[in-house]
Amino acid sequence: MFFRRLNWNIVGWFRIVSLISYLIIGAGFASMIYHSVTAPGGGFQPSHALRLGLSFTGGTAVDVVYTKAVTQDQLRAALAPLGVSDERITTVGKPAAPNAWTKYSIETQTALGNNIAGVWKALSVAAPVDRAQSSITSVGPTLGKEYLTKAIEALVIALFIQFIYIAFRFGWNYIFGLVTVIALVRDAAMMIGIYALADRRADDAFLAAVLTVIGYSVMDTIVILDRIRENTRVMAGQAYDKIVNTSILQTMTRSFNTLATVVITLVALLALGGVSLKNFAFALLVGICSGGYHSIFYSAPLVLFFRKRQLDSAARKRAAGLAAQGTRSARGVAESRALGAHGGMAREDIVAARKARREKARSARTSSTPTPARYKRKRDESSAEAAETSSEMDPLDAQAAGMDETAFDAGHEEINLNLEGFEPEQPLPPDDAHRQE
Repeated sequence: MFFRRLNWNIVGWFRIVSLISYLIIGAGFASMIYHSVTAPGGGFQPSHALRLGLSFTGGTAVDVVYTKAVTQDQLRAALAPLGVSDERITTVGKPAAPNAWTKYSIETQTALGNNIAGVWKALSVAAPVDRAQSSITSVGPTLGKEYLTKAIEALVIALFIQFIYIAFRFGWNYIFGLVTVIALVRDAAMMIGIYALADRRADDAFLAAVLTVIGYSVMDTIVILDRIRENTRVMAGQAYDKIVNTSILQTMTRSFNTLATVVITLVALLALGGVSLKNFAFALLVGICSGGYHSIFYSAPLVLFFRKRQLDSAARKRAAGLAAQGTRSARGVAESRALGAHGGMAREDIVAARKARREKARSARTSSTPTPARYKRKRDESSAEAAETSSEMDPLDAQAAGMDETAFDAGHEEINLNLEGFEPEQPLPPDDAHRQE
């Protein structure tokens, strides 16, 4: 409830928030260009812009366990005869000696699957290898390209489904769906940029983190957008920027608490987790912080930006329609005047005559006092003159005048009452009435 009482103009920070996002994304893509230019082999190599994991590029992964501790420099020297230059060595577990470990994880994009015996021989140069606990895994380049293609397709499909569902959820309002998709794309771009700045490999754990961040960020964004929709009805008549800003402040406490609990968990996982979990935790930490930042400070103000553009476009269309209507009216007046000049009745004269007739009929209805008719009859040519002289007549006089015949033709039968010999019913004595009850 703390943020609800603050007087922050968050929608006014939209330009600054956008600039910060652009700077981070721009720095990341600049780092990707740098990696492409300085990649081994010379020239510009886009495939080296982002260090992709073996799951995307193919290569060899080696998990080696030594019987005694070795340093990373000793391990690199042992791999040199294999022609490996892009190896990524990660220590596993605690050091067995100062700057020396017994367990290592090695990843390289060099295909070593056809020279397994040579790999074991080269690794044994540093120290004896425990072959029972060590392993070599090879990933083909064809499988890596297919995996990368499927990953991109999954990301695009997820964004498209998010857009369709959100637009449907908010009454087919494309603004909310478009804002959500733009924020999610920025989250993904920021994750890629920070990965390039940190020079980390984007592997299958990175893809899982991106899809997880998409689900988390859209959940946080939907809460804010739904509050905007509710406040549009509750705060009807107020400025739309005030509605958006109030909605952000009302939901910021919930967003901050959720973000804080997730960040604490990811920091603990990043500090104490294993090798594979650390990369996943780092990707999630970057994506969750980016998603929370964009949900609060970017997505909701972007709704206001698109809403203003929508209102401006509607105003321009309305002004154009009024201008076109005025042109058509002027053309109609000119045509009617031309018609009157040739002996016909002008259009404005016809409109004025119709208006005069309507006013005359309306004044006639309001001047007459409506009274319930005692006798309704069907008007025809024979009784038209009598109807004009008297609007209402006693039924017996109407029958004497022969007007009942038209009523009979209309379906109203004549009623004859024979009261001869009729004796009124005598009331019962009090005792008999009580017994009858």
